[in-house]
Amino acid sequence: QVQLLESGGGLVQAGGSLRLSCAFSGRIGSNYVIGWFRQTPGKEREFVAAIRWSGGADYYSNSVKGRFTATRDNGRNTAHLQMNSLKPEDTAVYFCAAVPYSDVRGIFSPRTYAEWGQGTQVTVSS
Repeated sequence: QVQLLESGGGLVQAGGSLRLSCAFSGRIGSNYVIGWFRQTPGKEREFVAAIRWSGGADYYSNSVKGRFTATRDNGRNTAHLQMNSLKPEDTAVYFCAAVPYSDVRGIFSPRTYAEWGQGTQVTVSS
């Protein structure tokens, strides 16, 4: 079983940057997908980005494309979400998630993912 521990959230001014980290305990196979989602009160969890642990493909929502970058460090068993040009509407609790998954269609849905981190708060002030 894979466990995920997130870090890196905080308070930042609009236009600033933050980097979230997601550290894994347990074995992450090459067929894993690491997803990043966010959630605000009263709303469903929203897809932000995803990356294949084997490398070679990453995916982004239209709202963050060009500003956020998902990466993975296989040697440290850690994934990162670099968030630049942050906007107040990026304020949310951010979650990382993991699942062994070879298809593409389900990457954007939180229901696809089996393991979740505890979430970290990101607040962007205007």
